[in-house]
Amino acid sequence: MVTATTANKITSLSEPELEFRYGQKMTRPHDGLSMFGPFDADSGAGPRGMSYAIIGTREGNDRFRSFVSRMRSPVPSPEDKKPALWPLFPGFDVAFSLDWPSEPAWEEQVDRKRLLDAANLNDRYQRVNTVVNLILDPIERAQKRDDQPRVLICVVPDEVWKSCRPQQSVAQGVGERTSARETRSRIRGDRGLFDTFDPAVYQLAPDFRRQLKARVMRFGTPIQIVRESTLALDKDPHFSYRGLTPLSDRMWNLGTALYYKAGGRPWRLASAREGVCYVGIAFRLQNPGQDSRNGCCAAQMFLDDGDGVVFLGEYGPWYAPNTKQFHLTPDAAKSLLSGVIKTYTDLHGKPLREVFLHARSGIDEEEFAGFRAAVPSETKLVAVRVRAGSRSMRLFREGTRPVLRGTFLEADERRGFLWTSGFKPELMTYDGWDVPVPLSLEVQHGDAEIEQVARDIYGLTKLNYNACKLGDSQPVTVGFSDAVGEILISNPSVKERRPQFRFYV
Repeated sequence: MVTATTANKITSLSEPELEFRYGQKMTRPHDGLSMFGPFDADSGAGPRGMSYAIIGTREGNDRFRSFVSRMRSPVPSPEDKKPALWPLFPGFDVAFSLDWPSEPAWEEQVDRKRLLDAANLNDRYQRVNTVVNLILDPIERAQKRDDQPRVLICVVPDEVWKSCRPQQSVAQGVGERTSARETRSRIRGDRGLFDTFDPAVYQLAPDFRRQLKARVMRFGTPIQIVRESTLALDKDPHFSYRGLTPLSDRMWNLGTALYYKAGGRPWRLASAREGVCYVGIAFRLQNPGQDSRNGCCAAQMFLDDGDGVVFLGEYGPWYAPNTKQFHLTPDAAKSLLSGVIKTYTDLHGKPLREVFLHARSGIDEEEFAGFRAAVPSETKLVAVRVRAGSRSMRLFREGTRPVLRGTFLEADERRGFLWTSGFKPELMTYDGWDVPVPLSLEVQHGDAEIEQVARDIYGLTKLNYNACKLGDSQPVTVGFSDAVGEILISNPSVKERRPQFRFYV
């Protein structure tokens, strides 16, 4: 517990700026894209066209066509909402300097009844695997076409999305029911004399999104999964259970995600320092819920230009049940970070000046020694523990407004608290529900000024290209660590993995 006193230094960090086309800088993605266009619009690296394919039911595909038809034109802010919070969408061509094609490269339909029947199977592993196979079959057939898209768009019924989550059960399902004990046995690979199930099914995640993202990588094209309800153009009583944001906001979010997944860079951090990269470390148990120490580690590297690369580490007994912490051996830590360093050198042709490790679990001395062994002696290495939702600290302002986003409380020279949620002057509102909680930051190893660490992490809250907003509550190195880890680690039988971050979001 840290108590704020006059000895503590409290600073209000400026909202990090983003760089857009023509080198123009703004704090809000909406403003920069509307006024100037994406960062890479004039570079050879950006997409020259938005070639896409649609996979879904007839109803879902029709909804998507109607949605993107509207996306080609301006969509105003809702009259009964704050325009600063829900800004006008100027049209895809204005925001991203590209025309949205009137027709997809190709379109495939999935039989809705078969999809919903599959989503009603009792066994959640069989349920998710059957649904994913129905989506993958038309994608595989389409690989023989000459006109390959830059991004795949999968439109799924909300019923499928709801029933194909990790712990979801169906009320009146069909097919075989398996006990928790039998399911664990199948995950281990045990088979009886008369068993007829496919053991490979139980080596894949019982989650539609994670399994589809992992298995579609072999086709080399990122996928965007969209629920049918997201595409509602007007108030639709069929989707009244879901509190959707205004249409203009959904246009911004989907447009940004599709531009990024098609190979574009909507913006970059204006404060990016050359030769500096940030590496998020994520762990996951190999068999959650079972008495096991075995897990795997994944690393996400974010370069100074804002792009991300993903690595999968080694499986091993990294989990300690008594401390509930994950730790790599020095050799495993060295192997993981060596891949990061090599990739950066291959991409940039020069060594790194600084590497910052971000982890939720603490990094111990032996583990850090392994990471240190992977880094050239001239490269600075710093390990930072970043814990979200710290309940040990609150700040309150006089009046009715919560603490400002960007408030930083320096506890000492190696620890501090950063509020990445709170009142946003740019929006003239607080878009949260509860008292804002800070990120707890601690420099565990290496030397770095804690305020500079906070500024870097604050900037990394603005690199979520899967949505268009002022900033997230967590840096991308930590905020997406679970999603990346789950896709990689919970599908151990998937061998064809892609390193680009756009395949995981």
